[in-house]
Amino acid sequence: MTKRSGNRTVTPRQLEILKYIRAFRIRNGYSPTMQEIGDHLDLTKVTVFEHVAALERKGLLLRGEKHKARSLQVSDALEFSDESAVRMPLVGQIAAGMPLEAIEDSQSLDLTELFPHSADTFALRVVGDSMIDEQIREGDYVICRQTSSARNGETVVALLPDGEATLKKFYREKKGYRLQPANDAYDPIYADNVEIQGVVVGVVRTV
Repeated sequence: MTKRSGNRTVTPRQLEILKYIRAFRIRNGYSPTMQEIGDHLDLTKVTVFEHVAALERKGLLLRGEKHKARSLQVSDALEFSDESAVRMPLVGQIAAGMPLEAIEDSQSLDLTELFPHSADTFALRVVGDSMIDEQIREGDYVICRQTSSARNGETVVALLPDGEATLKKFYREKKGYRLQPANDAYDPIYADNVEIQGVVVGVVRTV
């Protein structure tokens, strides 16, 4: 089987290389080396060089700087047959510090081969550092499953009665709810009512 992009034919192995480079860049923020591509796909470095050179000639792989390591990029013009299954809505940002007004946006975040995608999955960009002990840092993206309920100890997107949203660990108390930060510099938030918007199922770090 081959895949076509315009009038450019791509072999199955070249398609694997393109997908691996794209997924690697999303996970790490930079491209894999030729050796890493070869190790992942069980190819010799010479074979990887040949495939990469062919993909560059077809305009499907680009280099940020000529001959510079880790500069390979998949062309933005290339669309994969599974593209609809690897994008999820990026609906805005979420406070991992003091709560902030819920902001909705209409972008999308490409999360190829990282997380299972369904209609109830969305992404939020983290603002603040109250969840750093859970390895959730400012600038990260949290991947959330939309739900209105959560178990004690789960990290949730919670909407407070005043309309502000926050990212915290969720606990039911005898009288109301506790939204617990994962940073000793922050105090817990106590509320009589909270509206759960989603439960965090993954984190993406781009830098």
